[in-house]
Amino acid sequence: MMHVNLAKLEGVSRIVVYGVAGSGKTTMARRLADMTGLPFHAVDDLTWEPDWKIVPFDDQRVIFRDLCSSDAWILDNAYGHWIEIPLERVQLIVALDFPRWVSFGRLLKRTLRRLVDQETVCNGNRESLRLMLSRDSILLWHFRSFRRKRERIRKWVEEGVPVVHLKNPLEARVWLNGLSDSK
Repeated sequence: MMHVNLAKLEGVSRIVVYGVAGSGKTTMARRLADMTGLPFHAVDDLTWEPDWKIVPFDDQRVIFRDLCSSDAWILDNAYGHWIEIPLERVQLIVALDFPRWVSFGRLLKRTLRRLVDQETVCNGNRESLRLMLSRDSILLWHFRSFRRKRERIRKWVEEGVPVVHLKNPLEARVWLNGLSDSK
């Protein structure tokens, strides 16, 4: 794990939090935004319209090109259709590379909770049993994307990309607490 203290984060104004569904990307990105004062942008809010209609990929590219042209941002993901856009300017990637059982367990628990509570996910969208059991299920997406995302994270680490490579939730808490303690 690469250790980054708050003094180093002071010069960092463009951050991507990356990992599989259920790894805690949005929570991590919000905490970093709270700690740094950098603007946080929830990717799902910018890529999904009401009724689970996806924003066309060409429009997503425009949205993220505009957003990433600014000097300060935190994204809680980077989708494959436009991942190169934030990577061109990112100063730090916080990679949540947790074991599958951790991220899938969290994802299953969150999905079931949202299904029961009818909690809004993004832009008024809600989980449904039909969606959970469909080909487009976030649970299936976890399995489809896990290996690819893990390989991408490990490639970044090997290539020396500025990555905080967090391998479990305890490492993530310790890293965040270290940032808080160094204020």
